[in-house]
Amino acid sequence: MNMPQETRRALVRKYKETVLPAGVFVIRNTLNGRVYVSSSLDVEGAMNRARFELGLRSHRNKALVRDWIAHGAEHFSFEVIDRVKERDDDPAFDRAAELEKLLELWRDELQCTGDKGYNTP
Repeated sequence: MNMPQETRRALVRKYKETVLPAGVFVIRNTLNGRVYVSSSLDVEGAMNRARFELGLRSHRNKALVRDWIAHGAEHFSFEVIDRVKERDDDPAFDRAAELEKLLELWRDELQCTGDKGYNTP
């Protein structure tokens, strides 16, 4: 499909200006209940990257990779559990700081360290 250069530029500009949803996600081992909790300013992209890295056995969390290999991909679920609520009307709003607070809250809530999780303290 050939599109005019100006249309293409407008679409690229619109894509670059799009704010991606920031949030917290969990990878859950459905056999033993252990969880890995993480966050990103692009939560969907980070979750897909984690799934891809686990498939390649190259995820940075080695305990998670070991269980992925031992139990198989079918015994893991991926879920976005919270998203940063955007505040366009507040010029002092800090998405990264808000995301960090959400991550800390969910890590405490899900107790994702030790025997219950894959995260390190």
